[in-house]
Amino acid sequence: MMLDRDTVLSEMADLGLTATELGPPEYLPTDPTKLRALLSTYNLTLVGGFLAVPLHDESSVAEAERTAKLLAACGAEVLVLAAATGLDGYDDRPPLTDEQWNTLISTAAKIRDIAAEQDLQTVLHPHVGTHVETEAEVERFIRDSDLPLCLDTGHLMIGGTDPVALAERYPQRIGHLHLKDVRADLADKVRAGELGYTEAVGQGMYVPLGQGDVDIEAVVRFVHQAGYDGWYVLEQDTALSEQSPVDTPKLDTAGSLRYLNQIIGGL
Repeated sequence: MMLDRDTVLSEMADLGLTATELGPPEYLPTDPTKLRALLSTYNLTLVGGFLAVPLHDESSVAEAERTAKLLAACGAEVLVLAAATGLDGYDDRPPLTDEQWNTLISTAAKIRDIAAEQDLQTVLHPHVGTHVETEAEVERFIRDSDLPLCLDTGHLMIGGTDPVALAERYPQRIGHLHLKDVRADLADKVRAGELGYTEAVGQGMYVPLGQGDVDIEAVVRFVHQAGYDGWYVLEQDTALSEQSPVDTPKLDTAGSLRYLNQIIGGL
């Protein structure tokens, strides 16, 4: 079950949010004029967009170029890349050969250069179920590529990387922030292969900021002290069913927003 876009955008506006990312593919219009008009209806601007494509396949460059043009035409700032497997969902992750990994690195660089021509920054998002998920893969990407990272507190923790420690080690590599909180017990089961990612989301792995096991305050304080001046993007991942209260996403996001504002107010 997915909430319709007007409900989501209206609830965002009600909460006082002023900007958004694109969301899932085709969720928002892909025509720049229609997208700008829709967002302006809710007094929202566009931060950027998440694009999961198989970077180990050079043909991904064409799709990334189309997305970059859409983002630029709507005044966005960031293209958020993830190294998709090419399979549906995030539960299966076949290994890459060294040659495929090298293609992943070179394709990400090509996309970065194309996006830069549109005045967009490209960041790589370590993400569960992609080819940059585990701590070893994050470290390998940092060594092999000069792209900044999207520090997603939830996906890093699920993949086995401490987001605070990552920001401490590589403050100059943090180009964008996605803030999530997760339950460590379910994250541990996903990492151990005892529970599928989709099933874990359905069991409530993601919770409002401050209610899980990620040290969100430490992440925000550290990147602030390191000079980060970009966006703090709230992502309240929720698996809805026909029985779910319709206001759950809005209430959870409101709680996350209050928590984040308290942190920022104390900086």
